[in-house]
Amino acid sequence: MELISAGWQFVQNQVLGMKWLEGLIGRGLEALGVEPTTRWGGSLQFFCYDVLKITILLCALIFVVSYIQSYFPPERSRRILGRFHGLWANLLSALLGTVTPFCSCSSIPLFMGFTSAGLPIGVTFSFLISSPMVDLGSLVLLMSIFGARVAVIYVVLGLVIAVVGGTVLEKLGMERYVEDFVRHAAALESEDHTLTRRERVSYAKGQMTATFRKVFPYVLVGVGVGAVIHNWLPESWIQSILGDGNPLGVVLAVLVGIPMYADIFGTIPIAEALLTKGAQLGTVLALMMAVTTLSLPSLIMLRKAVKPRLLAAFIGVCTLGIIVVGYLFNLFQWIIL
Repeated sequence: MELISAGWQFVQNQVLGMKWLEGLIGRGLEALGVEPTTRWGGSLQFFCYDVLKITILLCALIFVVSYIQSYFPPERSRRILGRFHGLWANLLSALLGTVTPFCSCSSIPLFMGFTSAGLPIGVTFSFLISSPMVDLGSLVLLMSIFGARVAVIYVVLGLVIAVVGGTVLEKLGMERYVEDFVRHAAALESEDHTLTRRERVSYAKGQMTATFRKVFPYVLVGVGVGAVIHNWLPESWIQSILGDGNPLGVVLAVLVGIPMYADIFGTIPIAEALLTKGAQLGTVLALMMAVTTLSLPSLIMLRKAVKPRLLAAFIGVCTLGIIVVGYLFNLFQWIIL
């Protein structure tokens, strides 16, 4: 048992966490006359380490997830989802969201396609919630930063929010608040062509390149903000706002996160820095969920497909779910960590 634990720690710290890379960058900076123990040196080390680590993981994960995604074109996904009903359909839809693009804006066209194909509104919204919030890439990257236990719980609770959120929206009878052009759009065309392995690899490479170009600027911004938080903001200041001394920290984090726009790869460096400064785990994860699921640009795009009442219900259900999850994480933080 100890051997398995030691092996997993090695994988988590040296393979996923790439702690060897952090040390290598530190020695490189010292060779250049930059002391990593200073504020400027520490910020530079944090920035270089996180950018390189996230870039390596990002490219590898996008390739793997895109290869898996090649087996689930929209029409095939629609046929699979159409075989299930009720809670099982919502759960399957949420799981399908884990192998789709990494940001909320990329998921909206698929949501519209599923809706126009006649899938229940609850099923399509379960997909729309889970797709940006929970994916295979986020699971691996969260494991590299927070450990396996936190990553698994985050993914499970993210799926719960997606399933419950979609179910609630369906029970509220929100179908009539989808815009007419979406409900009456032509059904998706059949996709009978089976890709070869070479075509799947080519598709995965293309998706990796396109997604990397799209999200990398947000990675740079996120790591930059994280470096500032990590080395320049006083720990007492972070703790007073996002620590256990502020019972409204989770609510504040969600409200701050909604106007922002980033994907999971851009928010994790910020979350990592906040956690090391004393912010509560649930508060940090609530911020991540709010940024990835309820970003302002995605809500603007979604408004074109749904009417204001459905948009407001979607925001309300997701916000309430994220806040509840944030407080649950904070309540059991001592057990989780």
